[in-house]
Amino acid sequence: MTLLVFGSSGQVAIELARRAPDAVFLSRAEADLSDPDACAAAIAAHAPSAVINAAAYTAVDKAEDDEALATTINAKAPAAMAEACAARDIPFVQISTDYVFDGSGDTPRAPDAPTAPLNAYGRSKLAGEEAVRAAGGRWAVLRTSWVFSAHGNNFVKTMLRLSGTRDALNVVDDQIGGPTSAARIAEACLAIVPVLARDAGTSGVYHFTGGPDASWADFARAIFVAAGRQVTVTGIPSSDYPTPARRPLNSRLDCATLATFGIDRPDWRRDLGEVLQDLGEQT
Repeated sequence: MTLLVFGSSGQVAIELARRAPDAVFLSRAEADLSDPDACAAAIAAHAPSAVINAAAYTAVDKAEDDEALATTINAKAPAAMAEACAARDIPFVQISTDYVFDGSGDTPRAPDAPTAPLNAYGRSKLAGEEAVRAAGGRWAVLRTSWVFSAHGNNFVKTMLRLSGTRDALNVVDDQIGGPTSAARIAEACLAIVPVLARDAGTSGVYHFTGGPDASWADFARAIFVAAGRQVTVTGIPSSDYPTPARRPLNSRLDCATLATFGIDRPDWRRDLGEVLQDLGEQT
């Protein structure tokens, strides 16, 4: 199987490269998602047997003032990819987000639950989902949340950086979700592709997050314990930490339908240990 991956330097793309070194990874210079036609042309040129889109506009707060570009990258580019894949009858996997929901209530959202994004980033990702669905063919949208790894910018690395100069931190505790290792997301994408190739009937939207659900404050405490850092974490409401983009309070996702691909929900606490070990090896 010739796998084509959009993205090369993001958290999931790096983990995909570790697990699928023979895949072709397209950097921004090779396939700029702000030019959807270039994305379709790349698929035509490489003639892959499957495509994973691991690239996205992820600057959630910046998207509030840059929604047009976010929508081009997160919706129009995936639309072009999905249409090109459908025309060739090859699997296409698109990574999406919990931010397509409004975060009301306190129960996990199923993949078919009503969507109502609170911010521009969420709207752009939802538009991408709808475009992929409309393209048809062999496709999967994998919604995930709170991605972390030893690479790039993420909550784990931010907490470790802050703990270098502070022994006490205030962290939001009324947003609840599933921290998710980029490594596990990469493995899930790679598990989905061959099933889609065999059975187009498995196409659809799926949820994949780490468990158990936790607040950002819970996550921070776990990071410091695992890293051996003496930092006191005080939980605060989101209202005490205002951001340009509203975040959903309830980001719990029901991941049961991933059984279709033989995928279990991973324990983020175990994955956190692996990421911290990875970071230790890099220092």
